[in-house]
Order: sequence, then C-alpha cells, then structure tokens
Amino acid sequence: MHLKVIADRMMNKMSIRTYSELIKLASFEERYEYLKLNGTVGQETFGFDRYMNQQFYKSQEWKVVRDLVIVRDGGFDLGIEDHDILGKIYIHHMNPISQKDIQTRSDLLLNPEYLISTTFSTHNAIHYGDENLLPQAPVERCKNDTCPWRR
Repeated sequence: MHLKVIADRMMNKMSIRTYSELIKLASFEERYEYLKLNGTVGQETFGFDRYMNQQFYKSQEWKVVRDLVIVRDGGFDLGIEDHDILGKIYIHHMNPISQKDIQTRSDLLLNPEYLISTTFSTHNAIHYGDENLLPQAPVERCKNDTCPWRR
C-alpha cells in the first residue's frame, strides 16, 4: 500500500468523526466545519475498483441502514431542523471509506454512528471544503426591493 494512503488512514483513525459528537454542535455551520474534508476535485478514491463501492451502494444492507439514517435525521440536511432536503437525500460517510473497508465490512461502512443525511451540494462542500457549494438561505424580500424608483 502506498505510504501516503497508510498515513492518511492512520490520521483518520486518530480523528474518527461520530454522529454523537456531531449532534452536540448546534448550528449547520459548526456541523459543516466538523465534517469538512478539504479534498481535491478529481482526486481518485477507488480508481478502477470503483465497481466495489457502486455494488455496495446497491446492496440491501446499505439500503436498510440508509433508510434508518434518513428517519433518524428527520430528512434534514446534517440533521438540522429547518434545513429540509427537498431533493434526493445523500448519506455521507463522515469518515472516508476505502476498498479495504468494503472488503472487510468495516464498522465505518454501515454503522449509523458514522453516517449523516445531506443534500448533494452539502455533500460536495464537505468533500471539497468549498462553502460556496452549501445551500444558501432565500433572500428576504420586501415591498419594491426590485424596483429602485419606488423606494
């Protein structure tokens, strides 16, 4: 195994993110900071073995756990009330998984303690550390705010 991969795995083992810790953080922003990975766009995760994670995400055991996490999180982005997920719900592994995790059925894979519901944009923001990808609150409107000559 490549030395960088081993070093990264060791770092992840020292700083395992958990749902129990995440829910102690009250705001969406705090939870995002806790989960943020600062990855790189196009960084290879599974490479030619991508079929492994694709098979896993189609498995019955994943679908059961996925549903449990969605119910636990109430359909809210990062489990924060008033952050409804209106489209497809993504379940984020709070700790990056590897091929070995899938092969050995590591606890990181299916334990709800290491999973959280997100939107697609929040999921990408977590992986790439880009706050610009996070969902934005709607702009509060007031009468004539788009008509400059009626102010």
